[in-house]
Amino acid sequence: MEEDRTPDLRIANATLSQLSYHPVRRLRILQYYPPAMPPSPSPNPPRIAPPFGYQEVVPLLKTHKLRLPAAGEVPEFLRRANAVPISHTEFQPAAREYAIVFTSGDDGKTFAAVAVLGIASGENLFFADGAWVSGVYVPAYARRYPFCMARVTMNKVEQQDRLICVEKASIDEAAGEPMFEADGKPRASWANIERLLTEYEADLERSREMCSVLADYGLLEPFTMQATLNKDKGGGAMHLTGMHRVDEKRLENLNAAQLKNLMRKGFLARIYLHLLSLENFARLLERKAARKAA
Repeated sequence: MEEDRTPDLRIANATLSQLSYHPVRRLRILQYYPPAMPPSPSPNPPRIAPPFGYQEVVPLLKTHKLRLPAAGEVPEFLRRANAVPISHTEFQPAAREYAIVFTSGDDGKTFAAVAVLGIASGENLFFADGAWVSGVYVPAYARRYPFCMARVTMNKVEQQDRLICVEKASIDEAAGEPMFEADGKPRASWANIERLLTEYEADLERSREMCSVLADYGLLEPFTMQATLNKDKGGGAMHLTGMHRVDEKRLENLNAAQLKNLMRKGFLARIYLHLLSLENFARLLERKAARKAA
């Protein structure tokens, strides 16, 4: 009897909700704390929630020296992740290689767009020989590591600002690379990193808004990817659950005002990229079969 393996794509339920949509607000980004911060008088110190995959993040200081990933190096958590969040602009390059689906970490209250990386739990079929496979688009979520834009909660209230943070484990004062000169001026290498972080955060806001609109319009439906590999390629029936897709029939039944809103915001194009990308599940199975054969 063939083995039935049913992984669930609802990645990191405890943290995926951070990718959910929040009403668009004017973002005032606190880019760096000064080298020294006075103790907070508040009985409840600021709490920084790490994004999906990060262990512990701390505010970036101008005095920090960091151990940055080598070119092509993949963060440890993504080596065993079967999905990765993608932003609004990334739909076009990601749809060429990945199946793009929507998933929820809070039982359908909010959704996030993700690129599917593997079929089994803890499987990234785009990671091989210590790096992301060549010739394939690498999502910005991986490229920004060990940096991130984090939300800060003070006195149980989420602050409007976003704070540039870094994975604490990447701080290496002995052999790390400084991002700023001794006088506090940014080094040339920091400019590209800062641009990626700020532009990516703004783009995530658009993705969050899109997911909220799709949910509000009732366009998302749950689905399961089912497949069976030949016995000589690992065998067994596989079911990948925890995914949602846009229901084309519901899309056709939207009223004129709703369709106009989707077009005006650029969401309609992303919907069709998402639907076309579902064909990449076949290519994902081919990757899995090739890896089993090797």
